[in-house]
Amino acid sequence: MSAALPPSLVAARAVVTDLALQGVRDVVLAPGSRSAPLAYALAEAAERGLLTLHVRVDERSAGFLALGLSRGAELVRRGAGEDEQVELPRPVAVVTTSGTAVANLHPAVLEAHHTGVPLVVLAADRPHELRGTGASQTTDQVGIFGSAVRYAVDVPAPDGRDGEVRDLLGTLGRALAAALGLRDGHPGPVHVNLAFRDPLHPPAPLAPLPSEDVWPEGFRRTTVVPPAPAPGDDPALYGDPARTLVVAGDGAGPVARAVAEAQGWPLLAEPSSGACGGPNAVAAYRSVLAVEELTGDVEHVVVFGRPTLSRPVQRLLARTDVVVTVVAPGGGPWPDAARNAEAVVPALADRWSSPTAHVGADGGVFLARWRAAGRAAAAVVDGATSDAAVAEGLLTAPHAALAVARAVASVLGPDDLLVVGSSNPVRDLDLVLGLDHPQAGDLPDVLANRGLAGIDGTVSTATGVAHAAARQGRRTRALVGDLTFLHDAGGLLRGPHEPPVDLEIVVVNDDGGSIFATLEHGELATSSEGGAATFERVFGTPHGANLAQLCAGYGVDHQLVLDVGSLRHALRAPTRGVQVIEVRVPRADRLAETRDLAARVAAAVRETF
Repeated sequence: MSAALPPSLVAARAVVTDLALQGVRDVVLAPGSRSAPLAYALAEAAERGLLTLHVRVDERSAGFLALGLSRGAELVRRGAGEDEQVELPRPVAVVTTSGTAVANLHPAVLEAHHTGVPLVVLAADRPHELRGTGASQTTDQVGIFGSAVRYAVDVPAPDGRDGEVRDLLGTLGRALAAALGLRDGHPGPVHVNLAFRDPLHPPAPLAPLPSEDVWPEGFRRTTVVPPAPAPGDDPALYGDPARTLVVAGDGAGPVARAVAEAQGWPLLAEPSSGACGGPNAVAAYRSVLAVEELTGDVEHVVVFGRPTLSRPVQRLLARTDVVVTVVAPGGGPWPDAARNAEAVVPALADRWSSPTAHVGADGGVFLARWRAAGRAAAAVVDGATSDAAVAEGLLTAPHAALAVARAVASVLGPDDLLVVGSSNPVRDLDLVLGLDHPQAGDLPDVLANRGLAGIDGTVSTATGVAHAAARQGRRTRALVGDLTFLHDAGGLLRGPHEPPVDLEIVVVNDDGGSIFATLEHGELATSSEGGAATFERVFGTPHGANLAQLCAGYGVDHQLVLDVGSLRHALRAPTRGVQVIEVRVPRADRLAETRDLAARVAAAVRETF
């Protein structure tokens, strides 16, 4: 490498080249001065086709873009067919300068931590002699992410000493192994804090980026081999199989549905579980669980993934007369909010998901009752969200938001990806997904940021997912609420030199936070006129934002639709670039409508007995 380069550039080039050679395909950069050595190296690496560089001016958006790129690549990888070559997971890196820039990554790091997403944070920092001196843009970045990262290291500023690059690459290799969970099966974010000392720029036109000679003489990369699963891992499960349910939470994967169908167990699957559909899936299960005549016979629940959507599910898992088995692969914490799990197992043996003729001690009556309940519930939801039910227009129709979610789901096929926002959109989708997909294989892949169930960075996450999915020829759409959209409106910003992406964002605009109306706060709001005013200001939070003008300011196409037919037409049209479809729905009666639909589902289920 050129002796004319300052140590900061030598180190940055080594980092970027090694990232590319170790399989990192995407790097997101939020520009800054202290991170300039990495920026120079990334720019040339991108020009040479070693990786794809994405530049964003807002660090929070950059973090969630990186998160979406990693999550989208993982979904594409899991969705490969039997004859397709499946790549190993590829972490995504995000680069920031020092100071508040690093802190702005914290929401994305937390989401990656709770969902096990490989994310490599490369944070530039002041050299040690400037820390604690009042130097501009300097704070204590070491350990800033606390326990939310799998690995954290503070790398001293390079000064050109012998062995420096060797040490740096060895440290980077440990960070990548930790991000991928190669040692403990617990992937997630890592933080590499890179101190740089002036000069931070090349002294002359930048020399070519090295390839093989990035490594010092004699450098040997360590190969980290993941631990093999324990042979014969086949835990015994509790109780009469004829009294067992499967709960598939976020990220459960198709194994949850396979086990349910092989064993003849009813399946309660969240939209982002990857396990939706099939003959055992119970529609509108949140309302079905209110029917004690049905749920009273449950003895055992097997949990896959992280259940996050439903209080009724959590109440079921907390019952002292129900035994809970949690399937939790890897070395991370397992989901057990009720502290009621009797067994936590890393996996179930293949025989549990192999087709069997087992129907349980009662001859299959238990499963038959749950299937009948699911059919009855689906019929109620179907009637409430049909085209006829909202024919008068979405601005005044009851259950309009549910009808929007159904319309979005109805046009999606098995090759499509849907990113769904937290709060009501994911719960609406939970009720309607599958109504228009009679075959389980027709369902789209659904992704949601359910690690902390926040609305942070959803537009940026969807953008990252769309980039990853496009490489496999898959189309991405997003379904979000208006507050979620406004919270990450900056995610729409893309400079003219950045890679374009096709993404359709459906915004369900009810001018505020309708999720709170369905909770206890909504009930208190109806108790008095003063209660309604308080609710509207501190929970409802109407904003009156003009989304069309906001999109115009970002140079993003916007379309307002007022009925389901127009929405489906817009969704079936080809997507070019980022497009926002705004659908306005009422919010005032959300609590009453939610309770009415739940009551009708419960009544229909009771009629099946």
